[in-house]
Amino acid sequence: MISPDTIVALATSPGAEGAIAVIRLSGEKAIDFTNQVFKGKDLSKQASHTVHFGTIRDGEHIIDEVLVTLFVGPHSYTRENVVEISTHNSTYIITQIIGLLIRKGARAAKAGEFTLRAFLNGALDLSQAEAVADLIASENRASHEVAMNQMRGGISNKLQEMREQLINFTSLLELELDFGEEDVEFADRSQFEALVKELQSHIATLVDSFAYGNAIKNGVPVAIIGKPNAGKSTLLNTLLDEERAIVSDIAGTTRDTIEEAITLDGITFRFIDTAGLRETTDAIEAIGVSKAKEKVRQAKVLLYLYDDIANTAEEVIQQIKELYYAGLIVILVRNKIDLEGGYFPNELDEDIKAGLVPEYTDSIVAITAKSYDSVTTLRNVLVDKIREMAVEDQQIVTNARHVEALQLALQALSDVEQGLAMALPGDLLAHHVRDALRHISSITGDIDIDRDILGTIFGKFCIGK
Repeated sequence: MISPDTIVALATSPGAEGAIAVIRLSGEKAIDFTNQVFKGKDLSKQASHTVHFGTIRDGEHIIDEVLVTLFVGPHSYTRENVVEISTHNSTYIITQIIGLLIRKGARAAKAGEFTLRAFLNGALDLSQAEAVADLIASENRASHEVAMNQMRGGISNKLQEMREQLINFTSLLELELDFGEEDVEFADRSQFEALVKELQSHIATLVDSFAYGNAIKNGVPVAIIGKPNAGKSTLLNTLLDEERAIVSDIAGTTRDTIEEAITLDGITFRFIDTAGLRETTDAIEAIGVSKAKEKVRQAKVLLYLYDDIANTAEEVIQQIKELYYAGLIVILVRNKIDLEGGYFPNELDEDIKAGLVPEYTDSIVAITAKSYDSVTTLRNVLVDKIREMAVEDQQIVTNARHVEALQLALQALSDVEQGLAMALPGDLLAHHVRDALRHISSITGDIDIDRDILGTIFGKFCIGK
């Protein structure tokens, strides 16, 4: 149930530098409460989507000169009356205005309560509402594009279509129960089977997209691995274009991991420089080597550095096979080509490819780690590898809750498929279809969602959103 209270909160970031702050109200009395403290035009007589200059006053005391923007429900973000007060960005002024509005009858908004009201009032479905938080948190072009697409209904539109198709077949299956003694079938089993297969394919594609979506949302973790003195720290410094890691000819200099993030072509990569892989009697260095292997297990991409001078094909192949796990993107990076006198390909590369391609990797890049221009090729390969994870025009899932629901829907549809193969009666098939419907609907919020779940979802939002 939607609270009848009118809520108020600071909509801009608290403590942020800037000239202007925006205070937002939403609720039936939002315009009335603002009108009581606003000196200017009578806001109750003004049209929606208009802006008005005046002062906010506590009695005769002027707190600030402001601009008040009106959004008369249902033509607003929450579909309620919404007022936004643009005031000077002073903590004192903001506190005074919000306190004044609360004394007039408004209530301080909880985290995410404006977007929660938008959802409860039907302005957004649940997946679109969750995308608002992702949009606010987006720090690069790729995550912004994914969040914007979801907020505009990119995922939910297709899910709604699937849901309607399943509801149609469920109703036909349940109608058969009313004619059980006459042994009739209203739901064409062959059409139903084709629909189930189509839905399974689409949902599986959405589930698979999470690997890309999660990487885009949180940044792609990239582990830089290799023997001591392979050039890992030099490569990190060149990628960052700054002296972030210590570079030395002494083996074992890097004993702990160093992590830094950069954005390439709209995608954020989190590079992790690790200790060199080797057997060592130094207890601290051994911990660093162990950490390096642990970071590989947490990474999406592995950059393995080697060179003609210090490596053999056998040891590179062995280490890659030891480090590899399903789904890890492996890029072999032959470094120090300025010293080797050879570029690409060479005999070492061919021997390594013979032992690793295609199961473990299909990419070998030859570079000079200390050369910014040389590393440009590696940057391009990194971006291309991540872009390949997404299918053109594919909807991308970034939310772990959505993935879990889709996986459960897949299982329910698999039960439907098995039931069709076994010629199960309509009531049993309808049970499995309802399971699939429940899981799909939990993403868009088309079923009754437990208030505790909504509290958890919207509690992650900032105050004022």
